[in-house]
Amino acid sequence: MAVHRGPVRDHATGPRFFIGLMSGTSADGIDAALVHFDETAGMPHGALVAGRTYAWAADLRERLVGIGQGGRVDSLDEVGTLDVRLGEAFAEAALALLAEVGVDADAITAIGSHGQTLRHRPAGAAFDGQHPFTMQLGDGNVIAERTGIATVADFRRRDVAAGGQGAPLVPAFHAAVLHDGGEDRAALNLGGIGNLTLLPAAGVVRGFDTGPANALMDAWCQRHFAQAFDHDGKLAARGTVDAGLLERLLDEPWFALPPPRSTGREQFHLDWVDARLRGGEGAEDVQATLLELTAVTVSQALRREQPDTRRVLACGGGVRNGALMARIAQLLPGVEMVSTAAFGLDPDYVEAMAFAWLARQTLAGAPGNLPAVTGARGPRVLGTVYPA
Repeated sequence: MAVHRGPVRDHATGPRFFIGLMSGTSADGIDAALVHFDETAGMPHGALVAGRTYAWAADLRERLVGIGQGGRVDSLDEVGTLDVRLGEAFAEAALALLAEVGVDADAITAIGSHGQTLRHRPAGAAFDGQHPFTMQLGDGNVIAERTGIATVADFRRRDVAAGGQGAPLVPAFHAAVLHDGGEDRAALNLGGIGNLTLLPAAGVVRGFDTGPANALMDAWCQRHFAQAFDHDGKLAARGTVDAGLLERLLDEPWFALPPPRSTGREQFHLDWVDARLRGGEGAEDVQATLLELTAVTVSQALRREQPDTRRVLACGGGVRNGALMARIAQLLPGVEMVSTAAFGLDPDYVEAMAFAWLARQTLAGAPGNLPAVTGARGPRVLGTVYPA
């Protein structure tokens, strides 16, 4: 991906630089964003200086996807090793970004690292129903040690401990940068999992996961077409939606849950799809049906939860899937679908920017969650700080 360049000013003169690191449900790479905050210049919510995506090592990504889809971890030794390997990969991504844009590590106030989710079992999804948890790997100690930069990580577990879902966390950032008092808006993130942030002109900001977005489409595409993803939805466009399969997919009880709700590969993976196949379906037809599943679940959720929405601002990798964006727009007549790029936010790096912003919140002692989104008992300062 191209690097996006912006003004870089001396850290001592006022602006504060942060790096946000994000790897989502698809585990297709580490998004690294260099963000600069300057209260005096009217940029308290940050401006992207540079962004880049770094691929995971192939063997590491294969293992992460396998575990994320419900695969067993071999041992505690494997968990510990993965934690360190992921920390090293996140550190390398941060250092590579700085080297590319010519910024010294000592100019960075902190790194905010989401980590890679190994398992997400929030309230309502825990195995025993009593001990919800979420686990992201990518040791913050390793990141801080390798980069020499203070690191904030492990953002989600405090919210879960407070009775919340621990996700999504990006709606707080969406509210800070995309809210408009003149219209009801929604921010739509089309990552591995889709999630909506509801931004009413007046009233409480809410947000929740809508279900699978790219994760299932990508996994099916890789299995049947030996491609990492369906470029612009062209494979799906060659197929026909299987109405029976779509009905069986939509019959999943999770879709009927009210917000707050969150999910991941533990819920939506290829075994889940396979269990609903009848046999003989064409690969392109299933690809088309999975695209339709994403479009339908997004549009139904938005109409149910904020029917007066006038504009949807989309980000995440799914924005590059023209067929998906067009289908969501068809299912939402009267609603303008635009990329966040139209509002100055590169859709590829919104989530990474959000974790830079969340790190800044943590260092300021300010809450990072929205209880109306996650269901937590109240606002909480999120994350653990690992000093430089």
